[in-house]
Amino acid sequence: MVDLKGQYDKIKPEIEQAIHKVLESAAFINGPEVNDFASNLEEYLGVKHVIPCGNGTDALQVALMSLGLKPGDEVITPDFTFVATVETIALLGLKPRLVDVDPNNFTIDTEALEQAINENTKAIIPVHLFGQCANMEEILRIANKYGISVIEDTAQATGASYFFDSGEKKKAGTIGDIGCTSFFPSKNLGAYGDAGAIFTNNDELAEKLKYIVNHGMKTRYYHDYIGVNSRLDTIQAAILNVKLKYLDEYNSSRQVAAGQYDKILGDHKNLIVPQKVSWSNHIYHQYTLRTKDIDRNLLQKKMMERNVPAMIYYPIPIHRQKAYANADYNETNFKVSNELSESVISLPIHTELTSKQIHHISSTLTEILNIL
Repeated sequence: MVDLKGQYDKIKPEIEQAIHKVLESAAFINGPEVNDFASNLEEYLGVKHVIPCGNGTDALQVALMSLGLKPGDEVITPDFTFVATVETIALLGLKPRLVDVDPNNFTIDTEALEQAINENTKAIIPVHLFGQCANMEEILRIANKYGISVIEDTAQATGASYFFDSGEKKKAGTIGDIGCTSFFPSKNLGAYGDAGAIFTNNDELAEKLKYIVNHGMKTRYYHDYIGVNSRLDTIQAAILNVKLKYLDEYNSSRQVAAGQYDKILGDHKNLIVPQKVSWSNHIYHQYTLRTKDIDRNLLQKKMMERNVPAMIYYPIPIHRQKAYANADYNETNFKVSNELSESVISLPIHTELTSKQIHHISSTLTEILNIL
């Protein structure tokens, strides 16, 4: 699904030099590369504060911790997403309130979002799924109307841009109160291990976030907040510093690959290619198709038998997961999530993907579809 080795080969001298510099300094925790990366990412995103941390899940947890929420407070988030978004809510004793998603772009359904708000709602976590932004202008309108905080989960859309009706443009993760991302190796901006970051333009929140990720310490051994140990290690920061320079190039390569897929597969009767929204560009963390009138699981099996990767994100929506089952959930409220879990399939997409590979993947897919 990704070619991390091919990507590494192209920047190998820069990566090795960056790692060697850290090894020589032996500043493995909070070395200067961590601050350098935070500053460089702030400049790239156009945001006041970037707080590096250990991984994307920690980023979400720390963001929630900084808001001072109390057990039982409700946080609204989409049902069709990776589990980390909901996991962090539950870990803090908060109540996840899941809502359905838009059938075309797979991000949170804003009508369902507003209908789910009640007196206990304290935060919204929209997920910028598969590489494009949720409808943040509408989400902000709703959040401001009810006095609710917004935490963006931008783990799959770092580098994507959001276009406001006014013509203003902002990067994903810099629009709400707090943005969170993951630098898991397969992400568009990926480390060579676990890594994450938190973004905010709010000075007060930034101060709290910086302390929470480091055991709640303002001064060493003086703990003003309940915190966690979630520091970005220096070697990962050094690697990310190199790769950040290529992020726009990486995203452009994915867009070119997606365009080629669209051209080949766009008219197939059993497929719906990824739909693009007007308010965001799409950087294709995943190239996710919807299937029609076929057995999606059998299609994936046949693809794998032909040695062509095809993944399913996500085969079970959160409300059907055993850990998050809730008697209050009504299946009629998750019609789209349920349909997507049974119909989506993702094809390989990455910076090293060639036209020849795209044609091979696409022809294999269509050949299988024609005999199913």
